[in-house]
Amino acid sequence: MTVDAVNPQQITVGVLALQGGVIEHISLLQKAAAQLSSRSSTPTPQFSFIQVRTAAQLSQCDALIIPGGESTTMAIVARRLGLLDPLREFVKVQHKPTWGTCAGLVMLASAASATKQGGQELIGGLDVKVLRNRYGTQLQSFVGDLRLPFLEEGEPFRGVFIRAPVVEEIITTAGDDEVTKLKGKQVEVMGTYPKPQGTGEGEDIVAVRQGNVFGTSFHPELTDDVRIHTWWLKQVVEGLKSGGRDVQAQS
Repeated sequence: MTVDAVNPQQITVGVLALQGGVIEHISLLQKAAAQLSSRSSTPTPQFSFIQVRTAAQLSQCDALIIPGGESTTMAIVARRLGLLDPLREFVKVQHKPTWGTCAGLVMLASAASATKQGGQELIGGLDVKVLRNRYGTQLQSFVGDLRLPFLEEGEPFRGVFIRAPVVEEIITTAGDDEVTKLKGKQVEVMGTYPKPQGTGEGEDIVAVRQGNVFGTSFHPELTDDVRIHTWWLKQVVEGLKSGGRDVQAQS
């Protein structure tokens, strides 16, 4: 069957281009899409990747990545560009697949602690409270091995932590069962990392998912490891299908 015969539907994935590793994310997305196509025994959708700086560009997107940076600054810039409310609509009303890395995780949280004086505006979408700068300043950045059960078997993922937040609380409220029925999903812990020495026992939560919203404390885009981007693109396709969109394949 030819491409024209199936009229393939393109999936447009945006990367919010206000700060952070925008180009790096797009580069790994391109590699992930190529890997999906080469490894699949069935036709895969056609992906397009764009930088998002305006509400009009956001409206073209079927899915979005919010990269790292400084979350307070990102919120201020998004407000000035008229993007903050469209982002909330995108994530919380349209329920489109969204992934936030580091500051992006902060932006997608319902609440944040250790914020600058006066607090900051958030997009929301994940029923979690995050602790900003869990591991200290940029000078205390580090790379740590992560066992992420949602990835295919292989070497540990080398997580890059730069002034990284962690999820310190999964928020539950009265009537949570009804909220869950409406939203369809509860928060899932997708990855953890041992707490720093002297800060208690156990592990910090560094990756979570709630429905179509995914967040990581670390920066997968600053590695050559394409596994998380590949996994996420698969989730995008499944999320769009479950949302009622007829995602057709490229043949």
